[in-house]
Amino acid sequence: MSKVLIVGAGGVGGVVTHKCAQHPEVFSEICLASRNEAKCKAIAEQLPRPIQTAQVDADSVEALVALIESFKPDILIHVALPYQDLTIMEACLQTGVPYLDTANYEHPDEAKFEYKEQWAFQDRYARAGAMATLGCGFDPGMTNIYCAYGQKNLFDEIHRIDILDANGGDHGYPFATNFNPEINIREITANGRYWEKGEWVETPPLAEKRKFDFDGIGEKDMYLLYHEELESLSQNIKGLERIRFWMTFSEKYITHLKVLENVGMTRIEPIKVEGVEISPLQFLKQVLPDPASLGPRTKGKTNIGVILDGIKDGKRRKVYIYNICDHEQCYEEVQSQAISYTTGVPAVTGAMLMLQGIWKGEGVYNVEQLDPDPFMERIGEMGLPWQMVELDPDQDPLA
Repeated sequence: MSKVLIVGAGGVGGVVTHKCAQHPEVFSEICLASRNEAKCKAIAEQLPRPIQTAQVDADSVEALVALIESFKPDILIHVALPYQDLTIMEACLQTGVPYLDTANYEHPDEAKFEYKEQWAFQDRYARAGAMATLGCGFDPGMTNIYCAYGQKNLFDEIHRIDILDANGGDHGYPFATNFNPEINIREITANGRYWEKGEWVETPPLAEKRKFDFDGIGEKDMYLLYHEELESLSQNIKGLERIRFWMTFSEKYITHLKVLENVGMTRIEPIKVEGVEISPLQFLKQVLPDPASLGPRTKGKTNIGVILDGIKDGKRRKVYIYNICDHEQCYEEVQSQAISYTTGVPAVTGAMLMLQGIWKGEGVYNVEQLDPDPFMERIGEMGLPWQMVELDPDQDPLA
């Protein structure tokens, strides 16, 4: 019986709140907080049990500490903006509350994300006897745990990892993003990047393209991106020689994105419009559909997983571990599309393991540094069952 404070009332925050509410034996009291408390109250009205709501400025350590001291949670789940990772980590450190998030810190004024600032909390968290778990969504999150599970149970050494993220859903709009448009577009328009033989290799945005036949979805075009889990996995998987991340996009999506980029709408530098400063990308976010509104419109499935290639008992081995998630089933359960669902469910599962003392430690941890087995045992019943397929080690499925 524990109290959970959830910060962030967007699409993922809604899923996290619903899933916590489904498990009163673990989450006996819930408080959902956001800058806009009306969004929290709207989510609360959907639930079968009462929860508390609160208004909080997650950019303010002082405001966060005041809320934490008032509600006295046993854990804080951060699913607000990644710009707010550092203030929320600081507030948790000052109050001794365990912290969990789903995305690494992103610089508000620069299209750049990295773990450096969050890893810098390591010594202070360790000295305080506190625990912070980073990147416990799907990717990052489940993909990291798939890799950790492979390292612990399937391989003696993993040499190559390819992370594949496919969304076969259709929301009916000409162009919309499935999570925060500002974060999503910054990620896609940045240079591609992958890790090979101890070095980072950069590519122009969306320059590397492959086809892959996804179970439950079919053949899709996918593009090489830089994604945050590459930073931690390149350090934590022993014997690793190369790791890449791929995401699918339709031709229509790519065309819209290029037009927006060509006319300057993806820029993050502020411009002045009638005396008011705003970045074109922040303006674009306001006119695009809210990702939290896509649930009732979206049909189809997602398929996200990892291909692990390495050595077991002196022989080459290659496996594909993945999850298929249905957008309509997600909406029926928690009024969300599958992108938010696949992020929110791992966060709740990780919080459960922390509260129950199964995941424990003093310091800052990426999820692949924790025991993957209890997570893999529980995640199916939480709503994200996984499958594993043996692949021919001599064939390259991405060729």
